Amino acid sequence: MFPNIDAERARLGLSRVQLAKHLNVSVSTFKNWMHGRTEIPASKVVEMAKLFNCSTDYLLGLGISKDSA
Repeated sequence: MFPNIDAERARLGLSRVQLAKHLNVSVSTFKNWMHGRTEIPASKVVEMAKLFNCSTDYLLGLGISKDSA
């Protein structure tokens, strides 16, 4: 559901478990986000954008490029 999050996670060499731990959420919560079962809190989207050095729009699939504002 969010291929850009998976791509950036993989680019940094993080597993899904490692990213969930970094975000201080359970693995099941992270999986629910990634499968669209629950919404990702805005604060966690911002946290991932900072970690991945990209825009929130890009992570959510709303922007064309990784660096778009």
